This record gives sequence, structure tokens and C-alpha cells, in this order.
Amino acid sequence: MAISAKLVKALRDKTGAGMMDCKKALKATDGDMDKAVEYLQKKSLASASKRANKVAAEGAVGSYIHGGRIGVLVEINCETDFVGRSDGFGEIVKNVAMHIAASNPEYVSDAEIPAELVAKQREIFLAQMENQNKPEHILGRIVDGKIAKWKKGICLLDQPYVKDPDKSVGQYVIEAAATIKEKVAVRRFVRFELGEGIEKEETDFAAEVAAATQG
Repeated sequence: MAISAKLVKALRDKTGAGMMDCKKALKATDGDMDKAVEYLQKKSLASASKRANKVAAEGAVGSYIHGGRIGVLVEINCETDFVGRSDGFGEIVKNVAMHIAASNPEYVSDAEIPAELVAKQREIFLAQMENQNKPEHILGRIVDGKIAKWKKGICLLDQPYVKDPDKSVGQYVIEAAATIKEKVAVRRFVRFELGEGIEKEETDFAAEVAAATQG
């Protein structure tokens, strides 16, 4: 079937993929928009997999300040200085920094969580369930599930991406990396919140940031 320029543009706006990739995806899926999106997502994952062993030591340290009350610094790496200075890469850095401001992760990935912290959290979950009279093997599976959920809540790459909660931050980074055709890796971040640690009236600034990202 003939693929219109309007349909190609709509797919590009939805995915951020190149025009030729969008046209190819639509042709391969007979113009079905949802299938074309899935086609591009699979291609993005395959492309990212091929670059997994590349060295990403360039990139940028980006910042985001929300209303003078929440501040984030984040280092995100790519393969070349040229891409690190590009608008597309800058957009990735900005979006990740805004997500950190909104969602307040504690680690980049679960590989950074200290083993002793995981063990302590497991003890807490077991203590919470000690009066539920469940068989030991079922109890273990339930706690494993709670640990997995807890990790997703505190690890940046596993959190639902604030601009598109249907995907994780990690998935967003992979898909965004495919559009610039280089490996992209979030290395580290730091987040500051005004008055953090000082006893005061609670204000949910993170919710304000999350609302702002939808604008």
C-alpha cells in the first residue's frame, strides 16, 4: 500500500525515529500505526544490543532546577564528543534530569544497591508478614516479589518514566539512544531538595515537577 507523508510524520512525532525508518516500518506493517511503533521498538532494542560493548566515555553533565527548590545534576555518557554536544543528546539528558527531580530515585540500577540494605529490607518485609500464617515457600515468593517492587521504586532505570509511564526510564534511554545511533549510559546523579533533612511542614515538590513534565 502507498504510505502517505502525513502518516510517516505522525509515526515520527510519536517515536522520534528517522523519516526513512518510519516509512520502512509502515511499509512492513501495511500502514498499521501500532504495529509500526512495535516494529521500531524492536529495531531500537536490536540496535542498542549491538552497541552494548562500545565504550561510552563522552557525553555531558546536565542539570535541572525546579522553582529554585529541587536541583539535579546527572552524568550521561555516549560514544563521541560530537553526539555529546548534539541537541538530541541534550534532550535525553534534560528528560532524565527532570525525571530524577520528579521521582527521587536513590540508585541508577539495582546493581548499586548494597547487599546489606537488601538483606535488611527483606527482614522488614518478613517481619511485616510474620502473623499471616502462610507456608514458608509461599512466604519466600511473596517477599521476593516485594523486594523486586521495592528495587524498581528506588532505581532510576527501573522507574516508570514520568513522561510515558508505560515504559521504564531504561527503555526510554534505549529508544532515545537508537535515534542518535550511539550507546547511551546513565552513569551517576545527585539530587538536592531545599531544606532536605530540616524539620518543616511537608510540601510535595516532586509532585509539582512530575506535573510540569507533562506540560
